[in-house]
Amino acid sequence: MGFFDKLKQGLFKTKSAIVDKIDNIFKQFARVDEDLFDELEELLISADIGVNTTERILDDLREAVIDKKIKEPELVKEELFNILRGMIGEHEPLNLSTTPSVILVIGVNGVGKTTSIGKIANDLKQKGKRVVVAAADTFRAAAAEQLSVWCDRAGVDIIKQGAGADPASVVFDAINAVKSRGADVLLIDTAGRLHNKKNLMDELAKIDRVIGRELPNAAKETLLVLDATTGQNAVYQAKEFKEASKITGLVLTKLDGTAKGGIVISIRQELGIPVKFIGVGEQIDDMKPFDASDFASALFEN
Repeated sequence: MGFFDKLKQGLFKTKSAIVDKIDNIFKQFARVDEDLFDELEELLISADIGVNTTERILDDLREAVIDKKIKEPELVKEELFNILRGMIGEHEPLNLSTTPSVILVIGVNGVGKTTSIGKIANDLKQKGKRVVVAAADTFRAAAAEQLSVWCDRAGVDIIKQGAGADPASVVFDAINAVKSRGADVLLIDTAGRLHNKKNLMDELAKIDRVIGRELPNAAKETLLVLDATTGQNAVYQAKEFKEASKITGLVLTKLDGTAKGGIVISIRQELGIPVKFIGVGEQIDDMKPFDASDFASALFEN
């Protein structure tokens, strides 16, 4: 099964919660009125698109209905789907414009951060990149061991130290390994300690200083991993992490296990941060770069 088929399968619950229910709503209405908009509002909010984003969607829809003098519910539905497609945003690939480039990965424990790093490393290797992974989450017990298993599966190098080591020291060693081995990408795992933002900010700042000193001209991405099954809580996490770090992209995991895939729209609209990777399964090749067109096709088309 190709990744697009996995994506369609993974978005089945989200499609049922949003697209199929929108279809049902429009079948119940013979004319366009405020009752129709009220039903749509309730549905979109319940599908974890979020209150603010839902209001924006319905405002845009009302405006389109007035401007285009739309009277048929079926045409209103088409307009709504077009608005939702547009709000998914455009595909923004990773910035890997330098050799080496750096990808810093952040996120709270339990969202699938470690497995995501292994899957991203695998995707990059499949594209011909030589990858070194830095196990800089030295705070969580067995984090480095778990990451080692995924790096072995992906066939990429890992640099690690003992539990409790200074994360910046691990990154320093990994940068030296990248230089000596001529690697293309340094992929850095970090500890997820959102409950203490000051520790997180201090740790990331120290890592940033090491990167800035040792690889001053390297392209750098900071990816936040979010669990799609948590819905609006994932949006809240993104807002909190955005205060602690300059996030350049998101990694959405577990899209195959949720009806809350609408947070792709919510996060994009509320935070302006692009989704760069999505995960739709547990296998090492079940995470790929986010393609907005494929996502929209999988969600809206039969």
